[in-house]
Amino acid sequence: MSGHSKWANIKRKKAKVDEAKGATFSRLTKEVASAARQGGGNPDTNFKLRLAVAKAKEQNVPTANIERAILRATGQMQGVSYEEGIYEGYGPGGTALLLEILTDNRNRTAGEVRHLFSRNGGTLSESGSVLWMFDQKGRLSVPKSAAPSEEALLEAVLEAGGEDLGGDDDEWEIVTAADQLDAVHRALEEAGIAIDAASLVRVPSTTVEVEGADQDRLLRLMDLLEEHDDVQRVYTNALFADDDGDA
Repeated sequence: MSGHSKWANIKRKKAKVDEAKGATFSRLTKEVASAARQGGGNPDTNFKLRLAVAKAKEQNVPTANIERAILRATGQMQGVSYEEGIYEGYGPGGTALLLEILTDNRNRTAGEVRHLFSRNGGTLSESGSVLWMFDQKGRLSVPKSAAPSEEALLEAVLEAGGEDLGGDDDEWEIVTAADQLDAVHRALEEAGIAIDAASLVRVPSTTVEVEGADQDRLLRLMDLLEEHDDVQRVYTNALFADDDGDA
C-alpha cells in the first residue's frame, strides 16, 4: 500500500504542476493574441507583440501555441476574441489595487472579480478611482555579466531615453517612460547587451504601509486575483511590513 500511496501523491503533485503550467500558457497566449489583434501579427513592427512573444517563450510556451494565437487574433483562423480592460479597487488597510484584464466575457469576469473582492475584505470600485495613483513605465532586466560596465550601460540607456538605472548583485534594472521602452530595448540589442526581460508595468506614485492581519488578508486577496484566468497582472500601492522600500 505504501507504494500505491507514494504514486498517488506523485500524481497529485504532477497534476498541480500541469494545472499551473496550463494556466500560465493560457494567460501568455491570450496576451499574445491581444497584442496581435491591436497592432498586427508582425513582431518586428508591433513591439507589444514582440514583448508578449518573448515572455511566452521564456515560459516555454510551445511555438505552435504562439503562432495559433497570432493567426486567430489576425483573423486567419477562427477563435475566441479577447478584450483588454482595467479593474480598480481597494483592499484591506485602505490599499489600492489595479488589475489588468484579458477576457472574452466582460460581464462574467466583472462578477467573478467583484465576488473575490467582497469575500476578502476589498471593494471593486468605479473606473478612475485608483488608476491615477499608478504611472505606467517600461522596465528591463539586464544580467550584470552582460553589460561591459555600469558606465557603458548607463550611457546607452540615457541616450535612448531611459529614466533610471538600479539593480542588485545579479541584475541591472532599467526604468523608462512607457513610450521609450521600445527605443531602449533596441538600443541595448544594438549594443550587444543581453536582456533578461522587458515589460510595461504600473508603478504606484504613493504607498500605504500594511502589516498584521491587513497584510495577510491583502496577500490572500492578491493571490486569488492572480489565480483568476482573466487577470493578467495585479498591482498594489501597498508597502508590506517586511519590504525594504519597494511596494
